[in-house]
Amino acid sequence: MDLKDKMILSIIQEDSTYSVKEISEKIGLTFTPTYERIKQLEKQGIIEKYVGLLNREKLGLNIVVYCNVRLKEQSKKVLETFEKNIMQHDEVQEVISLSGEYDYMLKIIAKDINSYNDFTVNVISNIPNIGQYHSSIVLHEVKKSTKFKIDLG
Repeated sequence: MDLKDKMILSIIQEDSTYSVKEISEKIGLTFTPTYERIKQLEKQGIIEKYVGLLNREKLGLNIVVYCNVRLKEQSKKVLETFEKNIMQHDEVQEVISLSGEYDYMLKIIAKDINSYNDFTVNVISNIPNIGQYHSSIVLHEVKKSTKFKIDLG
């Protein structure tokens, strides 16, 4: 990956709605080589997909919670069962396997505190082998980014 590829990635991370023509102008290449570079980055899996980032609050989703989960046991079957169960729920934005005190950290988005409580009572509490869970409610998002730092030289 050379500097031009890195520039493309930086631009796409900032705003994926730029056309190939706009990207080519920003990086100083013509349309065709820029298009071919983007397609190659997609083929290599460096660009996984293009998405729209939505404003959750304008959609009425006002609560973000990080929920740490400890399972009663950590056998492969128990871990796979937990992951299969928890990934079925749209409220769960991220599932991260951890080392340390807890087995998983979940990022959960909910309409309000009552909705989150319903989710914990009706979903999390009913997943087999849940030992303990601890919720941290986000008060304010100081920094929120999906952009990776790309060294441009």
